[in-house]
Amino acid sequence: MTSVATAARDNAEWCDAMCRAHGSPGTFTALAWTNPARTPPLYPDAVTLSPDATAADVLDHIDAGPGASVKDSFATLDLPGFEVLFEAQWIHREPPERREPAIAWEVVNDAATLGEWEQACFVGGVTGLFLPALLEEVTIVCGRIEGDIVCGSVLTARDQVVGVSNVYASGCDMGTAWEGTLAMAADLHPGRPLVGWEIDPADAVEHGFATIGPLRVWSKIL
Repeated sequence: MTSVATAARDNAEWCDAMCRAHGSPGTFTALAWTNPARTPPLYPDAVTLSPDATAADVLDHIDAGPGASVKDSFATLDLPGFEVLFEAQWIHREPPERREPAIAWEVVNDAATLGEWEQACFVGGVTGLFLPALLEEVTIVCGRIEGDIVCGSVLTARDQVVGVSNVYASGCDMGTAWEGTLAMAADLHPGRPLVGWEIDPADAVEHGFATIGPLRVWSKIL
């Protein structure tokens, strides 16, 4: 079984890729990934990589002022001045088998399609977060119905696993989104187990994932 530490490392790598795309890479140690600059919206300023990480290991290396957030990957921290924003579960799945999805799926390869993907993902509520530089580091996929993007996700391929994140449905059901995500993972990265995290893992569990441990996201008390 893939460990929480492996899933957390993948997630931290994804957060760092997002930050690098915005011109502000973070720093990795054995205990945590941290970023001294404020990270892009929806992304934490730190991700713990070991249950041995302490509050000082993260708070001393980030801007811990208003807007700061920390992903406590092992749900072990006590962060003074912060409150738990939400709790979630790490998820793991054995390598999926290649199956033909119900709708047409593709890899996002250009800035225009990426903008369309982002519009469908956030229904216009977030713009300019997913920058074209990301396409050089991760695999962003989408499903279409009659030409329109109706679902999508992000795949982050590592040596041992493939991270699955940002699974969304906007014009179809979540089952279709997960089905297509698994099909693309099997096609593009055959034989690799999948990891990720979900606040509500029910849809992922329905598609073969198992929960492997809790996490918390802390937010600075304003």
